[in-house]
Amino acid sequence: MTRVAIIGGGPAGSLLAILLARRGLKPVVIERGPRFSHAAPRGGRSINLALAARGIAALHRAGIEAEVAKLLIPMRGRMVHDLSGGQRFLPYGQRAAEEIYSVSRATLNTLLYELAAQRHGVDYRFAEQCVGVDADGTPLIESQGGQRRRLEADIVLAADGAGSEVRRALAASGAIAAHEELLDHGYKELTLSALDGGFALDANALHIWPRGGFMLIALPNPDGTFTATLFLPHRGEPSFASVARAQARAFFEREFADAVPLISALEREYAEHPVGHLGTVHCRPWSAENRVLLVGDAAHAIVPFHGQGMNAAFEDCVVLDELVGRLGDDWPAIFTAFEAERAPNARAIAEMALENYREMRDDVRDPKFQLRADLSFELERRFPGRFIPRYSMVMFHPEIPYAEAQRRGALQSQILRELSSSVESLDRVDFTRAAKLVESRL
Repeated sequence: MTRVAIIGGGPAGSLLAILLARRGLKPVVIERGPRFSHAAPRGGRSINLALAARGIAALHRAGIEAEVAKLLIPMRGRMVHDLSGGQRFLPYGQRAAEEIYSVSRATLNTLLYELAAQRHGVDYRFAEQCVGVDADGTPLIESQGGQRRRLEADIVLAADGAGSEVRRALAASGAIAAHEELLDHGYKELTLSALDGGFALDANALHIWPRGGFMLIALPNPDGTFTATLFLPHRGEPSFASVARAQARAFFEREFADAVPLISALEREYAEHPVGHLGTVHCRPWSAENRVLLVGDAAHAIVPFHGQGMNAAFEDCVVLDELVGRLGDDWPAIFTAFEAERAPNARAIAEMALENYREMRDDVRDPKFQLRADLSFELERRFPGRFIPRYSMVMFHPEIPYAEAQRRGALQSQILRELSSSVESLDRVDFTRAAKLVESRL
């Protein structure tokens, strides 16, 4: 039997392990951190993840959708907070099922690990990490005690995230070309407290305080708190360079006044929590020596502004599982087909995620944005199956590849702008012209 190792025991690594175990393979998972535990959740990376239809389809394929569903909090749209404290709800879709879900990274990690290990017998090796690769592409693994060894595996699937040590080692050896395109904005996480044991804000919305060049967002947690994330430039005014602990409260009171009473430890959290970096990973090829393959963020990490990082990684797992089912043990063919199918879609969602950052922090404040959103829903009602808002294609239609959603979305955006350019309300839109535009372009 082919010896398969997965490097990285995060959500994508564990889901991939479950799918391969269901195929009869016996993957070994190498995880640099300590054993996952509900009693001792890990800190570090973003606390919340967003799960949407593509990710849910992957969980369904793995037979674990029902278990994960217990962890989810539905978010049906964006709640936009203006400077005066007013709130405006912008629904994600117009059907009951068109919602996304907030889920704790640590809790999801632990559940997927338990399902993989206990239900499918997947072997996890904790406190071991990749520190390099040999000339033949074999990863070098170092234990917590400092002992190094070659990873004994025929196939290595690297799901070790945006900071992938496998990717960096392969790039350093010249086996692949890779670079990280860092955004000039970073992020810092804070906590919005619960109120009398319940949610102080609408629990079924993703809250946004858009301020043009920066923003604050907040996602709900099961305990009634919200995880708030401040996205701010690294330099300039305002920026993480100009807003230190001493300026934090004045800055928040000026820009996010209605959130301040809920951030009980504002100065302490602002000072203690690190500034995270945001960026897009580009690499080519995604494999080396016909035995090492990069999967998920290791191959194509993206900025988080479309809520699709985990969903895209889960979709990778599904495609890889389908290829194993179709091509069997022909791993060189699997690697080639996997990259050919996924690379164009990875590029598309990376570009759309960057565009969505501008939309979230700036465009939502424009009255024309609301008009175009309303118009897109109306066109979807009038031309079902033919006109689907781009956001809906990405979030709620896993049958539509990211690249196709991007292509169709560009055509639809042009139609929306043409129809809304000279009107201020939906009832003034020329729907006879709209029908002709949809018919001729879509």
